[in-house]
Amino acid sequence: MKTYNIFTNEPDSLPEGKADFIIAESVSKTCEIEGITQAGIPGKIYLTPTLDAEFLVNEKIYSIGNLPETSSGIPSPAIISRAVHNLVPFSTIEVFDLGLELIPQNTIVHNFDIKASDSIATGANIDAKDVFEKGMKAGKSYELKGNYLILSECVPSGTTTAAATALALGYDCENDFSSSFLNTPDDIKNETINSALSLIDEDMSNFEKLSLVSDNMLIFCAGFLLEASRRFHVVLAGGTQMAACLLVADALREDVLMRVKSDNITLATTSWVANDKSSDIKHILSLLSYTPHAVHTSFTFKNAEIPILKKYDDGEAKEGVGAGAALAYAYANRSSNEEILEAIELILYSI
Repeated sequence: MKTYNIFTNEPDSLPEGKADFIIAESVSKTCEIEGITQAGIPGKIYLTPTLDAEFLVNEKIYSIGNLPETSSGIPSPAIISRAVHNLVPFSTIEVFDLGLELIPQNTIVHNFDIKASDSIATGANIDAKDVFEKGMKAGKSYELKGNYLILSECVPSGTTTAAATALALGYDCENDFSSSFLNTPDDIKNETINSALSLIDEDMSNFEKLSLVSDNMLIFCAGFLLEASRRFHVVLAGGTQMAACLLVADALREDVLMRVKSDNITLATTSWVANDKSSDIKHILSLLSYTPHAVHTSFTFKNAEIPILKKYDDGEAKEGVGAGAALAYAYANRSSNEEILEAIELILYSI
């Protein structure tokens, strides 16, 4: 297992030391569109962020049911991030509630008085400027416990809202976005994105567009990133969704007259995303006004004793709940592929 630069394929790494781990979670009712996502319990996809947060923090579910899994039975990427925490503990694990339907139990939750957003197909109904400003305020005030911050996400249907967001802001990245599916449901996603884009026009401001076609996580984290990165290093933990977050921050920096402190920002994802033939995170990142520091880590389930885990290597699930950054963090702290695999399987055998 090694960490590589997404652009150069040269060996790379996260910063040294302990990291705070924040999971930014929101619900977009886009996830209720039949067949658009497989990230959670059918009919209760909106609970996925709640359950992932509880499991990540406690290695136990309190609210309802079990650990979220895909329709083919693949357990949530939360198992990867949790296994890393068991091996090399994060300084803290905390939750940003950016519009949840159910608050996770037994977790440190930061509430920002943000409601779950509506489906982008009919208009997300977000006050984007307010959400962005709340993100900036949080970025100014967040008290770092470790050496740097890992900022992860959990938003069911989030790759769809991310694609709509990037396209609405004028970025040429159609078909570049990933999916938890092995075979992306392109017809459903494209129909949803096209419905969203039909709601906007060129005369709208960036904030007006985002209010209709985006999700709270992208907007809030873009604001948080602009401010927090002025004070400490921020690792955006995720794939094409977090790449879209960088696009949002880059687009809005002129609206708020700020510079992106890019030397204090890293994007970290899995190799399953970096090498995904149905998406192109490298191209999304190339659309930024600067060349970002972006890495992926080559973890594999090839030697797993639990067969369902090998579906990750086949291209299902791919990323989420900060899995890619957690793996890069483990590598930076000298954990091996074998140790992480053993820790993951130990978790699954115990639940």
